[in-house]
Amino acid sequence: MQLNLEHPDHEFVLRAADGASARVNDRQLHASFVLSPNRLVDDWGVQDVKAMTPQDLEPVLALDPEVILLGSGAAQKFPPAAVIAACLSRGVGLETMTNAAAARTFNILAGEGRRVVAAFVLAG
Repeated sequence: MQLNLEHPDHEFVLRAADGASARVNDRQLHASFVLSPNRLVDDWGVQDVKAMTPQDLEPVLALDPEVILLGSGAAQKFPPAAVIAACLSRGVGLETMTNAAAARTFNILAGEGRRVVAAFVLAG
């Protein structure tokens, strides 16, 4: 079987993520962050998914996603209904999952050229 090295056409790849940290390319992160295929916002102030407000989504929505992957930490937690409604009212999908699952899903969707943005809550 022939193997080919694939070079993604986007700048950022999630190498790993759990509830306390994540590795984007070769950089280890210990605070909540937002990631698109070509942009990293490493100072997202959210520390608890259940306490999120629609205003917390502004840096995420500013990246013009078609879908948002919300990494809620080591365990799956859901944001308040107002946060979900803020996405739906703009026609943006919101999927909540663990950070590890969000990392895998982000890489797949980014590799397909989708307008995906992932927001990760880390409790470092």
